[in-house]
Amino acid sequence: MEIKDTLKSFPLLSKINDNELEALIKLLKNEDFSIGDNIITEGDTGNVMYILVSGTVDIIKTTIFNDEYICATLNSNMHCMFGEMALLDNDKRSATVKAKTDCKTLSIDGDSFNKYIDEYPKAGVELLKFMNLNLIRNLRAENDNLKLVYQALIEEIESN
Repeated sequence: MEIKDTLKSFPLLSKINDNELEALIKLLKNEDFSIGDNIITEGDTGNVMYILVSGTVDIIKTTIFNDEYICATLNSNMHCMFGEMALLDNDKRSATVKAKTDCKTLSIDGDSFNKYIDEYPKAGVELLKFMNLNLIRNLRAENDNLKLVYQALIEEIESN
């Protein structure tokens, strides 16, 4: 499948017209990862966002005791991205993203992203909506995780 067709299969990206999409494609970099590769490592500084074209990744967080746990698994059928927060704040990565299978991604760095949204504001709005929906989905999942942790804590306290 051609990159353009792949991007058009993402619901919000399908709203970007062909000229704007072609301009975006010129800024995207193909990056392939093998099973077990860390695509992003928690705590590292980064400014690159990835669009998952094919494959499956685990989103892994580390506890204060240095225990790792998988907080989400994403696959290309979900039309998702990861690392988008780095485009907005250039802060440390909040999780590790590990290839669960061989993965194909498209990546864009912060400078290229900012250049693109300055030049194509309408398309930039669609990209930002896409990013926001992804962040909202992640926030809701984390809220659910917090409910489970809170409930477990209450049950532990009540049992003692």
